[in-house]
Amino acid sequence: MMKTQKVRQNNLIAFLSWSLLTALFAAAYWMASQTQTLGHYRKWLGGAGLACLSIAAFNLSMLLIGYYIVRNKRPVVEISMLSKPLKLVTAAIVLFIVFYCLGKLSAFGTFFSLFGGLLLGWSLQTPLSGLVAWFLICIKRSIRPGDRIQFPDLKLTGDIEDVGAMYLTLNQVGGSITSEEAVGRRVLVPNAMLFNYVVINYTVAQEAAYILDEVVVRITYNSNWEKAEEILLDAARVVTADIIEATGTQPYIRSSLYDYGIYLRLRFKTRVKDRAEIAYKIEKKICETIQKTPSVDIAIPYVYSYRTAMVETVKDNGEELSERVQQIQLSRIRNDPYIGDPNDIRQLSENIAENGR
Repeated sequence: MMKTQKVRQNNLIAFLSWSLLTALFAAAYWMASQTQTLGHYRKWLGGAGLACLSIAAFNLSMLLIGYYIVRNKRPVVEISMLSKPLKLVTAAIVLFIVFYCLGKLSAFGTFFSLFGGLLLGWSLQTPLSGLVAWFLICIKRSIRPGDRIQFPDLKLTGDIEDVGAMYLTLNQVGGSITSEEAVGRRVLVPNAMLFNYVVINYTVAQEAAYILDEVVVRITYNSNWEKAEEILLDAARVVTADIIEATGTQPYIRSSLYDYGIYLRLRFKTRVKDRAEIAYKIEKKICETIQKTPSVDIAIPYVYSYRTAMVETVKDNGEELSERVQQIQLSRIRNDPYIGDPNDIRQLSENIAENGR
C-alpha cells in the first residue's frame, strides 16, 4: 500500500510539472504568433506544447488508473501492466509530433505505404502477433505477473514473472519434480502462442488464490467409518485453519467403494502456490492419527489391510518372518483373466519393481 501511494504521488508531481510546461509552451506559442521575429518558431513551440500535453495526459491517466485499482481492490501489479501500453501510445504520439515538426511526416507515410504492408504481412507477422497479444494482455489483464498459469496442450505450468512485449517469462512449476512447486527454471513463451493455445489461470484473484484439492485415503470395510471421517476432517481443519477463516469453506468428505475397501476423499480449499506443502502436512497428520486408532485400518491390495499384514507376521526362533511358504499342486493353479481396479495392478507392478516381490 505504501508503494502504491508513493507511485500516485510521483504521478501527481509529474502531471503538475508537465501541465506547467504545457502552459509555458502554449504561452510562448501565442507570443510567437503575435510577432514576426518568432513566427518561424511557432511550429516547434506548438509541437513541444502538444508533446508535454500528451505526457501530462499519460500521468493523469495513471493517477486515475491507480485510484480505480485501489478502490476496486485489484492487484497492484495491474497498474504497471496498464502503464505499458499507455507509454507505447504516448511515445508514438510524441514521435508523430517530432516527424511533423521536422517536416518528414509525408515522407514517412510514403515509405510505410510502400513497404509497411509487406513487412507486417510477411517478415513481421509473428512478432506483430506477439505485440498485439501483449497489448491485449495489458489492457484486459487476464493474466498478470504473480499468476500461476497452465498450458494443457504443452503440459506446461508456471508462475508468471514478467509480461514482456514479445515473451511471457515463467518460473516453471514441476517438470523436474512431480510436485506442483516452482523449480526455478525459467521458460520463455512467445506471446503469439496465446492465440493458439488454451491458458488456465489458477490465480485469477491473487489476494484469494484458492482452489479445491483432495487427499485420498483407502480404509477397509470393517473400519469405523465415522472415526475415519473425523480423523480426516480434523487434520484438514488444523492445517488449513487460516484458509477456512479466509474463505468460509469447510473441508468435506466424498467416498467411493472398490474391491479392497473404501476410498475416502478429503476435499478442502488450499492456496495454489502452497498446494504440495499443505497436502503433505494433512497426509502426515492423518497417518500419525490412524496409527494410534485401532478402529481405523488402511486397505492394502492383495493383503487387505495394514494390520492384517502385521498380525500374519510370525516369529521363528526369535526372528521375524514377513512371509509364509506353502506347497501347492501345479494343477490347482489357474490362469483366469483378472478383473479389478487398474490402480491395484499398477501398485503391484511398482512394488515388484522396487522390492522384488
